[in-house]
Amino acid sequence: MSTRKKILPPKAKPFIKKGDVVMVMAGADKGKQGNVMEVFHAKQRVIVEDVNIVKKHRKPTQSTPGGIVEIPAPIHVSNVMLIDPKSGDPTRVGRKIVDGKSVRYSKKSGEIIK
Repeated sequence: MSTRKKILPPKAKPFIKKGDVVMVMAGADKGKQGNVMEVFHAKQRVIVEDVNIVKKHRKPTQSTPGGIVEIPAPIHVSNVMLIDPKSGDPTRVGRKIVDGKSVRYSKKSGEIIK
């Protein structure tokens, strides 16, 4: 029997995408805002710019000198909320069909999120 963890597919369509501006709602970086740099759908985690910074020891290579570098680590998607494009406040995200396509919209202002 294998002891590896099975990575399950995501249960719902993700409401956060790469390039979105989000606010951290829980944890040590609560209240910080930043752009989403990467989304891991299967693990339900996101990497937000300048949030959850960790120190990583890197080996030197021909292109980089190595040493201790600071990089952002992933945080769970439930700990972030999208920033409303109209008001600038955190908002929940909904989905609706517009012209035959599913689009995201802000529950606070009702505005469609690009």
